[in-house]
Formats: sequence, C-alpha cells, structure tokens
Amino acid sequence: MECIGKNKIVTGVLGMFDLYSWTTPNGQKVPIMLEECDLEYGLHLVNIMANEQFDPAFLAISPNNKIPALVDQQGPNGQPIAIFESGAILMYLAEKTGRFMPKDSASRYSVMQWLMFQVGGLGPMLGQALHFRSYAPEKIDYAIARYTKEAERLYRVMNTQLKTHAYLAGDEYSIADMAAFPWISSWQKQGIDLGAFTQVKRWYEAIESRSAVQRGIERLATQARRAQSAQSVENAQS
Repeated sequence: MECIGKNKIVTGVLGMFDLYSWTTPNGQKVPIMLEECDLEYGLHLVNIMANEQFDPAFLAISPNNKIPALVDQQGPNGQPIAIFESGAILMYLAEKTGRFMPKDSASRYSVMQWLMFQVGGLGPMLGQALHFRSYAPEKIDYAIARYTKEAERLYRVMNTQLKTHAYLAGDEYSIADMAAFPWISSWQKQGIDLGAFTQVKRWYEAIESRSAVQRGIERLATQARRAQSAQSVENAQS
C-alpha cells in the first residue's frame, strides 16, 4: 500500500486496519486500543515534524491535518471507512469489537463523558502547559502560570474521581483510560508532582504495566526511530 510521505518506512503485515500516526500522546491512544483488542494493523508513520500531515494523500483521510487517522478496510457494509480524531476512532473500535465500552447506558455514558473530558480538556490543557513550559521559543510567565494551574486542577479532578473508582469511568478499564494515559506520561514537563496525586499515580502505574499498552507505545516508537535513522542516512548520502 502506498504510504504517506516519501520517506515513510512501513513494517509488518498490513491487516484490516491501517493506522496513520506519530509518537505523540494523541498518536499513542489508538495503537494501545488496537493492541488491547489483539487486532492486526498496518502502521503508517506521519512525521508531523516534517509536515507530512499536510500531504494531500493524508488530508484525504484526515481533513483537519491531525494524527491519528484510521482506515478500516472492512467498515460498515463491508466498505472501507476513514476516521479521524482519536476519540472518534476509539469509540469506533470499541463499538466494532464490543470491548472497553460498557453496553448498559449508564456505564456507557460514564465512559463517554470521561473520554470527552480528555479530548476537550485534559489533552488540550496539558498540551499547552507542556508547550509553554518546555518548547515555547520564549518564556511567558503568564502562560506558564495559567496552564500549569489548569493542569493541576485537572489532575485534582482525576484524583478525586479515582479515589472511589479503579479507573476513570468506573471499576472497569475503558477507552477513557486509554485516551488519558498517554497525556499523564509527560507529567514532569507539565510542572506536575505526580506523587502529590496519589490516586492518579496508582492508576497511571496500573495502566503502564499492561503489556498491550507497552506494545502499542513501543511499536510506534521503534518504527519512528527506524524511519528517522533511515532519513539521517539518506540525508548524509545526498
């Protein structure tokens, strides 16, 4: 299958699913879900540092030029379907597999609201804290204080919820946890003392220990390292 970007390296056997992603927190969510469900998938790197997300071929499946995106070659009525936005992809896979999303309405909406909490608040705000604290070309005290304070508030919200629940949406591991987990992994760069949020720390370590989570993150990271190494060799030879 043709890949996005002239420098793309695609390894492994392509399966029913083709995932387009990169090694960011948002990019890690879907590999985790695919691994948790034991689904075969082709992994296609979209190097956002090289602006590959603006490639017309990628825009055809992700018009907002964001990763991740998923193509299910056997979608509804047996026809291919392309899905963008990580939350939508997680919901699609949960519905298709019948896993990590409860079937009873109350529990289902609990998962959906915590998934929306991550998509609409946790991810964007932790991303801003991370950016202004670690990557912004100039230090802006107001922005650092604003987003670090909001990050701390969101961690408190999670900590309170996790005092009475094993996982974000209840006592069962779900797509809400898969969505939130990658964003907590960079807690230090967000200016957070994870030890101060004991329930978040407990939850984080429990998810971190899952073999499927480790496989999803490592496959993405390994393939990215190979791609970057190949690019370095090509640049040296040109």
